[in-house]
Amino acid sequence: MTVTLADVATRAQVSPATVSRVLNGNYPVAASTRERVLRAVDELDYVLNGPASALAAATSDLVGILVNDIADPFFGIMAGAIQAEIGGPGGRAGGERLAVVCNTGGSPERELTYLTLLQRQRAAAVVLTGGAVENTAHAAAVATKLRKLVEAGTRVVLCGRPPTPADTGAMALTFDNRGGGQQLTEHLIGLGHRRMGYIAGPEERTTTRHRLEGHRDALAAHGIPDDPARTVHGRYDRRAGYEATIELLGREPDLTAVVAANDTVALGACAALRDSGLRIPDDVSVVGFDDLPFSIDAVPALTTVRLPLADAGTRAGRIAMGREDVPPGGIAAIQGELMVRGSTGAPKGA
Repeated sequence: MTVTLADVATRAQVSPATVSRVLNGNYPVAASTRERVLRAVDELDYVLNGPASALAAATSDLVGILVNDIADPFFGIMAGAIQAEIGGPGGRAGGERLAVVCNTGGSPERELTYLTLLQRQRAAAVVLTGGAVENTAHAAAVATKLRKLVEAGTRVVLCGRPPTPADTGAMALTFDNRGGGQQLTEHLIGLGHRRMGYIAGPEERTTTRHRLEGHRDALAAHGIPDDPARTVHGRYDRRAGYEATIELLGREPDLTAVVAANDTVALGACAALRDSGLRIPDDVSVVGFDDLPFSIDAVPALTTVRLPLADAGTRAGRIAMGREDVPPGGIAAIQGELMVRGSTGAPKGA
């Protein structure tokens, strides 16, 4: 049954006019009243009617793109490719779609807030990029939001993100992070490395778990013990890579290789090794992940796994606009490619 503005007013114990003022933001309302109204809106999952043009159609010309950090090239490349694809003809007013990039900062609460706001605006499409938070309650809440969006006519695409339950109707382009992680460690093992430190991302992210699982798969396949002291978790940034490398060297000074969660972390690891008087790859080899644009210009150039971020973003944009036929709940896997460059070599004495 459709939830009405009157239902929200009843739940919040205010007049319909007050609910309207809160939602439209065109009249001062007491903070406590505003909070009560917004809580009622969320509890009832009330969808605010968007512009008049959206009332005549199932959706508006708005497309939401959710990213963890737009300053991170990983997300910036995908968001740019998605926006370029959806910006062409297809919308009603002037033939264009309006892309809105929503920067969550990695906050689960902000992610849900943006999904709610896009639902209220009757977004034509929503694209969620990057890994998800590993939290059962949050995953269930996101799945509920996605079902509501799809039921209202919004096309939902996951780009580089694990699929949600099929009944949400969201289409997924997934990156083979586990396979890429295994490739990197297999490469190092093939060169003769056995004492490898691993700098993982935040423990609560799916991308972190999948890449670390690939690393451990490779170790297990060659009978190499997975020593917990050789793994350090941190953020997906340069500083975390620097600090984790110093910590790893303190624990085990004779490490011969460092596996970094992504290319940005790998740059921090390289800086820490140089500051510690170690040469790359003569003393310690370093690998990253993603093949971001700066990776080939690092000195030495970084061995990494290339993810086709721009191509994935373009494809996600096509799917979001209905230009590529993917069934609701459909999943397509995108493989990475090992790029062997100057940051890796055989360990001393191998």
